[in-house]
Amino acid sequence: MADVLSVGVNLEAFAQAISAIQALRSSVSRVFDCLKDGMRNKETLEGREKAFIAHFQDNLHSVNRDLNELERLSNLVGKPSENHPLHNSGLLSLDPVQDKTPLYSQLLQAYKWSNKLQYHAGLASGLLNQQSLKRSANQMGVSAKRRPKAQPTTLVLPPQYVDDVISRIDRMFPEMSIHLSRPNGTSAMLLVTLGKVLKVIVVMRSLFIDRTIVKGYSESVHTEDGKLDIWSKSNYQVFQKVTDHATTALLHYQLPQMPDVVVRSFMTWLRSYIKLFQAPCQRCGKFLQDGLPPTWRDFRTLEAFHDTCRQ
Repeated sequence: MADVLSVGVNLEAFAQAISAIQALRSSVSRVFDCLKDGMRNKETLEGREKAFIAHFQDNLHSVNRDLNELERLSNLVGKPSENHPLHNSGLLSLDPVQDKTPLYSQLLQAYKWSNKLQYHAGLASGLLNQQSLKRSANQMGVSAKRRPKAQPTTLVLPPQYVDDVISRIDRMFPEMSIHLSRPNGTSAMLLVTLGKVLKVIVVMRSLFIDRTIVKGYSESVHTEDGKLDIWSKSNYQVFQKVTDHATTALLHYQLPQMPDVVVRSFMTWLRSYIKLFQAPCQRCGKFLQDGLPPTWRDFRTLEAFHDTCRQ
């Protein structure tokens, strides 16, 4: 709505008009207060009447003066331009029953979400392009015989090596406990408990992290049959936000040649949430924004930011 008003409108005159409206309301309130109080604080009836009439006339003059000032400013404000940020859909912002049909606010939210999706898709595309899967022209023309496809060594690491890496990471952070299990064969699943703040389910493929689910410390992380629940999300919005940021972190920490470094870097980043409800935002300095603490952690400095303050 603010974007719509900023097109074709004199914002300075608009701000002055709002102040004039407040002044007019104050003047009208004084008129009714004068009528409510009546004639007081005079010994004679004639003196009370004169004082009341004089006071009432002053208040009416104030109302008239403020009303004229508001009319003058209304001519300076101007009218919004017809070119809305979302074209004709911007006209929905003028709907007087926003509570019943909040279409414009939903469109803006979808537009922001689309921009974020495009941004993260660009990051993913850049990371994937670093690992080119195209064969060179020399390989295609030198030999007609197909060469055997080399198996990536990072995907077939022995379980003992994975256990050793996770055990070393567990010893690095005393406030973080990591429980490793293999319910479906050789692929490991980690249950990470960070103090009394949150729990994280990490689904791994060898030393590659495929999926993370963040839940509150008091929430259940198991299904009815006792297995780790890797599909249901948290019931709290704050941990849903942290889950989204953890997925973004998985795209950021990418080093296929050294997967143990990737896991250690991710766990170091995850450990920064030990003060999720204690650290203020490094930009605005507030602990809460829209009822949520700073859920974003910078990938380099690990500083806390609100989701809207990090941009």
